[in-house]
Amino acid sequence: MSYVVCEPCRDCKYTDCVVVCPCECFYEDERMLYIDPDHCVDCDACRPECPVEAIFQEMEVPSKWTEFIALNAERVDAIKASHGPITEKREPLPRSPLARG
Repeated sequence: MSYVVCEPCRDCKYTDCVVVCPCECFYEDERMLYIDPDHCVDCDACRPECPVEAIFQEMEVPSKWTEFIALNAERVDAIKASHGPITEKREPLPRSPLARG
């Protein structure tokens, strides 16, 4: 079982979650973050840190976002080929809902 980053992270990319991850499971592309399902230990450290509530346990992903389960795995595999995990907090994207105030 793992956690999954879903739609609310798109065009947001708050990274509060990555600094609490004990397994360095987070990867990013230009639009959002993703969790590596092969390395996530289901610890629940990241979920409460997400200010836009984008992280769900795999079996609790809302039905409207179930495609994000496969998307996280696919994007992590693609990103791993060229980049390592994200482990430090960064500024969110300027179009993030909370960044706009």
